Amino acid sequence: MEDQAEKLREIVRQKNGAGEKPAGTGNGVPFYKNGDASRKGGARGANGGDQAPRGGKTRIITVTSGKGGVGKTNLSVNMALAYARLGKKVVVMDADLGLANVNVMLNMIPKWNLYHVIRKQKTMKEILVETDYGISIVAGASGFSKIANLTEDERQNFIEELNTLSNADIIIIDTSAGVSSNVLDFIAAAEDAVIITTPEPTAITDAYGIIKIIATEYDNLNMGLKLVVNRVKSAAEAKKVADRMTNIAGQFLNLKVDYLGFIYDDAVVSQAVLRQRPFMVIDPKCKASLCVQHIVQRMEKSEPRETGGFASMMKRLFGRA
Repeated sequence: MEDQAEKLREIVRQKNGAGEKPAGTGNGVPFYKNGDASRKGGARGANGGDQAPRGGKTRIITVTSGKGGVGKTNLSVNMALAYARLGKKVVVMDADLGLANVNVMLNMIPKWNLYHVIRKQKTMKEILVETDYGISIVAGASGFSKIANLTEDERQNFIEELNTLSNADIIIIDTSAGVSSNVLDFIAAAEDAVIITTPEPTAITDAYGIIKIIATEYDNLNMGLKLVVNRVKSAAEAKKVADRMTNIAGQFLNLKVDYLGFIYDDAVVSQAVLRQRPFMVIDPKCKASLCVQHIVQRMEKSEPRETGGFASMMKRLFGRA
C-alpha cells in the first residue's frame, strides 16, 4: 500500500503550493452554500469544471464497526463531504434503526425519518434533507428494530422508495454498531463495506468478530471489505493494527480485507463533535480531514465489486430479511 503519511504530506504541499482555496475554512464556513451548483443536477468539480456523470451508476458504501464509539458516523459524514468536494451528488442514509445520530452530528432535527417511509406515511423524497454542506441525509428510524419485521407490502414500498435515491453518485449507509441482522443485510447489499476500528484491544476484537460473522454468514467471500484504523498516533501504529487484522482474516477465514487507510487522533475531531459540525468543515486542513480525503481518493481509484447495481442491492437487502 502507498505510504499514507507521505501522501498526506503531498496533499498539503499541493494545496499550499497551488494556492488552492478549500471549500470550507477554519472558521466553520460550510463547504457549499445553498444554491451552489454542486448541489444541483449538474455537479461541478472541485476546481469549478463540470464533473462528468458516472453513467447513472450509484456507488453504495456501507460503513460499520464491531463496537460503538470508534468514529463510524464521523467517518460516514466526513467521507460524504470529501466526495462532495469532488463534485459528487452524495446521500448519507442513517441505517441505525435503533439510535440514529447522523442528524445529531450535523445539528439537525428532521421532522420525518425512515420510520415514516417504512410505515408509508411519507415518501423518501419528502424525508430527504439537504444540508449546508453539499450533501443530503436520510434520517434513521429511531425505535424501529428490524427490517425483517416489515410486511410484504411494506417491503415492496420501501424498495420503491429506496430506488428514488438511485440518481445519487454515492450513497453512504451508516449502520448501527455490532452484528445485528440489519447490519449484515446492509453489508451484503453494498458494493463496498468499510469496517472502522481503533487500536484499542476491545475495538480490534469486536471488528474481527464482525469480519468472522461475515465469513460465516456468506458463501461469497469477495465482499469488498475494507478496513480503516481510526485515532492513531502514527502511520506505523495503524499499519500494525491493519496487518494483524488482514493477515488473520486471510489465514483463518480465507477472507480478503483491504487496508484502506487510517485517521490520525486529532483534537479537531472532538471539537467538531461538541459543535455538531463535521471536522472537515471546522478545519479542512487538519490531520483528520486530510486522512479522510486520502481515504476517498483511494476509494475512487478502486473498482467496486460487481453487484448488478442499485436494483440488485435492493434484492440482496430484502432477500435476507
